[in-house]
Amino acid sequence: MQEYKPVQQFVKKNFRHFNAAVVVDAAEAWNELLEKGGKMFFAMAGAMSTAELGITLAEMIRQDKIHAISCTGANIEEDIFNLIAHSKYKRVKNYKDLCPADEKKLLDEGMNRVTDTCIPEREAMRLVQDKMIKLWKAAENSGERYFPYEYFYQLIRSGQLEQHHEIDSKHSWLIAACEKNIPIFVPGWEDSTLGNVFVAQKIKGTLNYTCMKNGLEYMEALVHWYKEQRMKHGIGFFQIGGGIAGDFPICVAPLITQDLGESIGIWSYFCQISDSTTSYGSYSGAVPNEKITWGKLEVDTPSFMIESDATIVAPLVFAFVLGV
Repeated sequence: MQEYKPVQQFVKKNFRHFNAAVVVDAAEAWNELLEKGGKMFFAMAGAMSTAELGITLAEMIRQDKIHAISCTGANIEEDIFNLIAHSKYKRVKNYKDLCPADEKKLLDEGMNRVTDTCIPEREAMRLVQDKMIKLWKAAENSGERYFPYEYFYQLIRSGQLEQHHEIDSKHSWLIAACEKNIPIFVPGWEDSTLGNVFVAQKIKGTLNYTCMKNGLEYMEALVHWYKEQRMKHGIGFFQIGGGIAGDFPICVAPLITQDLGESIGIWSYFCQISDSTTSYGSYSGAVPNEKITWGKLEVDTPSFMIESDATIVAPLVFAFVLGV
């Protein structure tokens, strides 16, 4: 008989019905996939880095529970922002009561709000910006090209940020990913603070686009990663939120089978945590069955939809998978 740890025991005892029961089912199926030698692909939208999901996500990466990531440009950079400027962040408990004048006051103070949390522009964004511009220029001068995540790995490995760390580095999921050297696919990276900075540098004439690999190249890299991994074992897909962070990578399966005409197998597990319900045209709230018609999932693929708040649910799923 399996011995459960405290968090697992709590979840098994209390999460018995409705969305709560799906949390248990999804976590157990995740473990089953790994026990069979499978790998897990993790897609992350929303503002999970600013929500400090890294506290548990980093450990998932370190313990080989996650093997590749797709995330928004905001999530990859905001993990670093929180790492180096955490004490300068400002939490606004009554954020739902803010009026336009209150928001303008935060802007004037150099604080950019994400729900209840304000990111300090000067201490976080501008500090990273200056260091990243130097990496981009160095690559351009040497005729090299990299993906956005590779520049973040370069910055981490350079040690330039260590003196600025304000949280335990074990709580940074990006540092954990860098240490494991897992690929991070960042579709639509230009929709981020540093993506905007890059474009501004191009317009100013201090950079050109050649040093940055683009989204189409990201998809090709994902095809090669998927094929290499799928030939050896099944690959699961765990998604937080909707949008491009999930839509981009899940398409790699039908791309290979339908567009390349190669029979290699599609996703072996699927779970999405979302507060977006199914509606007319809301793909983010589409139930897993819809993905069968697109060749992304099979009829018998273990599939789960947790309609809840990811900041509450995801750490519980991670803790269950970690066995704590």
